[in-house]
Amino acid sequence: MIRFEDVSVTYDGAPEPTVRGIDFEVPEGELVLLAGPSGVGKSTVLGAVSGLVPHFTGGTLRGRVTVAGRDTRTHKPRELADVVGTVGQDPLSHFVTDTVEDELAYGMESLGLAPDVMRRRVEETLDLLGLAGLRDRPIATLSGGQQQRVAIGSVLTPHPGVLVLDEPTSALDPAAAEEVLAVLQRLVHDLGTTVLMAEHRLERVIQYADQVVLLPSPGAPPILGDPAEVMAVSPVYPPVVALGRLAGWSPLPLTVRDARRRAADLKLQLENAAPEGRGEPRDKPQPPRTRKHSEPPTPVGAAHVQALSVTRARVQALHHITLTITPGETIALMGRNGAGKSTLLNSLVGLVKPSSGTVRLGEATPHRTAPKDLVRKVGLVPQEPRDLLYADTVAAECAAADQDAGADPGTCRALVTELLPGVTDDTHPRDLSEGQRLALALAVVLTARPPLLLLDEPTRGLDYAAKARLVAVLRALAAEGHAIVLATHDVELAAELADRVVLLAEGEVIADGPTADIVVSSPSFAPQVTKILAPQHWLTVPQVRAALEETAR
Repeated sequence: MIRFEDVSVTYDGAPEPTVRGIDFEVPEGELVLLAGPSGVGKSTVLGAVSGLVPHFTGGTLRGRVTVAGRDTRTHKPRELADVVGTVGQDPLSHFVTDTVEDELAYGMESLGLAPDVMRRRVEETLDLLGLAGLRDRPIATLSGGQQQRVAIGSVLTPHPGVLVLDEPTSALDPAAAEEVLAVLQRLVHDLGTTVLMAEHRLERVIQYADQVVLLPSPGAPPILGDPAEVMAVSPVYPPVVALGRLAGWSPLPLTVRDARRRAADLKLQLENAAPEGRGEPRDKPQPPRTRKHSEPPTPVGAAHVQALSVTRARVQALHHITLTITPGETIALMGRNGAGKSTLLNSLVGLVKPSSGTVRLGEATPHRTAPKDLVRKVGLVPQEPRDLLYADTVAAECAAADQDAGADPGTCRALVTELLPGVTDDTHPRDLSEGQRLALALAVVLTARPPLLLLDEPTRGLDYAAKARLVAVLRALAAEGHAIVLATHDVELAAELADRVVLLAEGEVIADGPTADIVVSSPSFAPQVTKILAPQHWLTVPQVRAALEETAR
């Protein structure tokens, strides 16, 4: 169905091709996973299938890409629209209408389908993706994950023969991601749809793949094969594979179920060891004693939310939230899409005014504090990093960040080098991958070294190596006393980094406690290692490795 024949793509002004030697075939009715580190050209390969590369992006495509027999060099994207449905990393750039139902119908209207067919397919898609309750909602009022489901739904309704998906689960909560992947599997198995998907969260998708195409490094030819065989040599792999490599299992398991069947000996080795690290109780600064007839001052670098309620567009986004964040603490905000995580972060940074209740950062009230003063108290890295990036080069972004923060020249650039090794000063932010843009935005925010750092889906678009670098930076900041709050659907990140997990549902806090206590008891938010080694309370592969090394001494 999809055929790449010795394809290379070189963008205008680039000294080297972004991808080269791409030569593989995706058979009809298979789900093929495109994997590899950030920046190796996965989005370029996907864009070549829909014709966006090079017709929209520019540059030179050598070789040949055919979809259902159509050559993408001679067929523009609109001439492939009846065959290929595409969802990119950024759902917002995908939308052309205002409401959910209109967006689902738009693609079919463009193809001239009959109204009764359109109505039936819209209803089917609303049910498939759990969007029925949102059908009349303006898209602008939806959470990032809800928008991503709408974007996926809008390409499903025309029933294309080929689906091209770039990070389709990156903004989805675990339950919603499973629903979307189950829908894709049903399309592949029952309808013969061909799916080519790029995804960094391999723990979610590897079990669904018929084949894996690995791009191991920039410019390197792809490796195509059985998922287990490719994972054995891949530089990126999920925790279940990491645990299998550590334990010496062969063939490597790709699912929690397969790993549990082999874990008996490993559990015996770990039986008398105790997990150390994330989620363990530790000493924290104590707030001052309450003074009679007055509230105590909040410590510098801390935040206190009291009975916070927020109503946005007649929707109750938050309801009586009370939360204290102490210096040096790392908190993971978790919960399904639309639970209120981003609204809570926006309230802490002053972008949203409380309907009732209070938010305090030390002695400051965020929505009443001037931005130039607030930037030294709290920093937010939003879901869409491009919202913070406006200069033409990485160097200009860094210079502006240094100036705005009153930092020494080169401060931001040093952070970029740590988070994004190999990115040059003259690179335009728009030429970075989604994960690379996020890392640049994080460096811009960290330049001011705010006592409170907020991150909204910080691992979206990051591979495992980039995530490890991010974790190292955030741990160092926490050790220096910075408070960190991250809204995330990445259960592996929460297990590795967070001291505490706060679960939200329908705008309310439903659980708040040490990471180990919250995630171990949750089937939805438990990491893979926890599920494999239950009832033992292990969270991450590094914990297991450290314990095995200790017992071997």
